[in-house]
Amino acid sequence: MTPISYDPFARCIRSAAEVTFMSHVSPPTNRQRIYLDNAATSWPKPAGVVEAVVGYLRDLGAPAGRSAYREALQVAAIVHEARRRIARLIDAEGPQRIILTFNGSDSLNMVLHGLLRAGDHVVTTVCEHNSVLRPLNALEKRLGVQVTHVPCDASGRVSPSDLLRAIGPETRLVALTHASNVTGTLQPVAEVGTAIRDRPPLLLVDAAQTAGHLPFSVREMGADFVAAPGHKGLLGPLGTGILYLRPGVEEQLVSTRQGGTGTVSQEEVQPDHLPDKFETGSPNVAGIAGLVAATTFLEQRGLDAIRRHEVDMSTHLIRGLQSIPGVTVYGPSAAEQRVAVVSISAAGYDPSELAAGLDVARRIQVRAGLHCAPRMHRHLDTFTTGGTVRISPGPFTTIEQLDTAITQIAQMIGAR
Repeated sequence: MTPISYDPFARCIRSAAEVTFMSHVSPPTNRQRIYLDNAATSWPKPAGVVEAVVGYLRDLGAPAGRSAYREALQVAAIVHEARRRIARLIDAEGPQRIILTFNGSDSLNMVLHGLLRAGDHVVTTVCEHNSVLRPLNALEKRLGVQVTHVPCDASGRVSPSDLLRAIGPETRLVALTHASNVTGTLQPVAEVGTAIRDRPPLLLVDAAQTAGHLPFSVREMGADFVAAPGHKGLLGPLGTGILYLRPGVEEQLVSTRQGGTGTVSQEEVQPDHLPDKFETGSPNVAGIAGLVAATTFLEQRGLDAIRRHEVDMSTHLIRGLQSIPGVTVYGPSAAEQRVAVVSISAAGYDPSELAAGLDVARRIQVRAGLHCAPRMHRHLDTFTTGGTVRISPGPFTTIEQLDTAITQIAQMIGAR
């Protein structure tokens, strides 16, 4: 069965128009945004992030690693500080283990295209984002890489034993999301990492929905690679990302991009030392400056405190949504088993229509659709009906905002 085809812009415009004229929707009196789309990108940013970006553009404006005048040295210090803070946040062995990229997809592609060869086998899951699924699909077609997609249970959790049983003699890599961007379900990455620590496969963890949201140690989880965007839980600007490399794995990873690094410029081959082996061209220093400010905030507030806040928000949200007749909530009921990502479907509502209606009615901003995770939606049986409505609180979300969203969803569904 083929999925419903959407023109998202036309669909949202039509849905918004429909909702505006529904008699049960009152025009909002408070136009302040209630932003609940943090799984896509975080907003608002912490104090200091915008100032750091503007400060670089206004006061420094120098390239990174290309010159030795005062402002250029200040820029080099900013870039190093970003590596240092990220390494400390995720318990990496040192700043040199952190590659600065342009987003989470960039980080994942660097590993998948740089590691896998013809004849290799990859074990992954149905829970993965297209940032894993699409590179693997391309490698299947181009190199004949074999891929096994392990299913998950009704809550969205993958069994470690199922993953381990899928590993064979040709398995080069296990690619596993740390938390689903659809159900929010936390996956057993540490159990898998421990189990394969002395076996040939390497472990790639997609931490797009966990980095900055909860404390974890890349060493304790046994990860060889950890990829994450800088603009989601890490609270930095778009155009930033990170890739952690366990000591030694860089020798197995081919650089898929070559170019200027500002070092060993007399050579026409890419340097083989870190980070220059994988960082080509001028980095996004404005974004990196913002990332330094964002990670400073995360350190000051503490990941334990952020995790407690998001567990409280998720618990409140799930209970409220489960109390609404006609609403289906996907993923674990216990907030401790997930991140603050909650997907729902509502009887009688197309997901895009419901999302547009929430924005029109109260400026409640959520995301509808397949969330770049088609296999997950096939598993949930939401693929052919337009996916789900995803509600994702962040570190600055309040109970009052969630109550407004819950009440508005109940009113809209009840009136229909």
